[in-house]
Amino acid sequence: MLPKKLHHKIEKRKAANAFRSLGKPKELIDFSSNDYLGLSTNKSIFQEASKLLKEHNLEVNGATGSRLLSGNHSLYKIAEDTIATFHKVESALIYNSGYDANTGFFSCVPQRGDIILYDELCHASIRDGIKMSNAKAYKFKHNDLMDIEKLLSLRSQTKTTNTSLYLVTESIFSMDGDQPNIKELAKLCKKYQCHLILDEAHAIGVIGKNGEGITQSLGLQDDIFARIVTFGKALGCHGAAILGSKNLIDYLINFSRSFIYTTALPPHSVASVIASYNYIMSDIGKENIKSLHSNIGILHLYNKNQNLIDYFIPSNSAIHSFLISGNDAAKNLSNKLDKSGFDVKPILSPTVPEKKERLRICLHSFNTQEEIEKLVTVLATFVR
Repeated sequence: MLPKKLHHKIEKRKAANAFRSLGKPKELIDFSSNDYLGLSTNKSIFQEASKLLKEHNLEVNGATGSRLLSGNHSLYKIAEDTIATFHKVESALIYNSGYDANTGFFSCVPQRGDIILYDELCHASIRDGIKMSNAKAYKFKHNDLMDIEKLLSLRSQTKTTNTSLYLVTESIFSMDGDQPNIKELAKLCKKYQCHLILDEAHAIGVIGKNGEGITQSLGLQDDIFARIVTFGKALGCHGAAILGSKNLIDYLINFSRSFIYTTALPPHSVASVIASYNYIMSDIGKENIKSLHSNIGILHLYNKNQNLIDYFIPSNSAIHSFLISGNDAAKNLSNKLDKSGFDVKPILSPTVPEKKERLRICLHSFNTQEEIEKLVTVLATFVR
């Protein structure tokens, strides 16, 4: 039997109408997935990945072991070189997921006596990695430059000569869709000799002409100590990579436990990553990214026409959060949209703070103008 304490936690969550369960696939219009460019079903990427596997004699099902044992197949070097070149960085190291990358980084890079500053809305994987670290950690108010400088100044005064300062944030926040002022953050980190770490999971494939992310679109790649990029969102496949100097990557290979002690990604996963990067660098890939940007503009226009701007957290990304207080209200509106043919998921407390419950609307390059207009009309009807 399940221990009483665990049973009580489940019952408490049910009482708050926040109980999670696995849903069944539905044939609805997608305003929910992170597949921003529709690449998860792109046939040309699938075909290129298959071709790569054949060319490298890797038509197999698994990697057979960790990369430090038998799993470091030939496609890894091609993928990491492609990623490093595309992101204008010295080296890249592939992890099995974004979660593994963040826990692997923060559990081993900041040392005892070091200090980590992190945005209060950082992803669970960053927070979990920080918990595994021996460094001290302090959160700052979301995207608040004044609070960040106050913390940097205070911690700089108390640190010793052996203390390293780390500051971590996301370039696009997964629940709000907003972004920090990275230019100013980079300046502050220079001023206080702090290592800046940026999680670009929801910016890759979305921000920039080639979907290179916010760092490169601002020309700040040389000012970032480490970047985390993931492949399970706009790139439509699986895995993640940490970008940084060769010395950093060598360190991670030796000390990052989520990298060392796990079976490597199978060859077909790595082949898909290569094919997806090649796609977004192509002319057709650039056009696809343009279509996504166009749809973001269309949503803004319809929201303005329907007087819904105040219900949304400001965002120029693919993620748009429609705030609606209370788990019951958020679930009810999600069900209403479901009946209208739209897949839009409610985000409930405790995932987000109470009274900040919302519908998380994800835009895609393949959504039509008509679909966006109809979605906004249903939201406006609900509000009225």
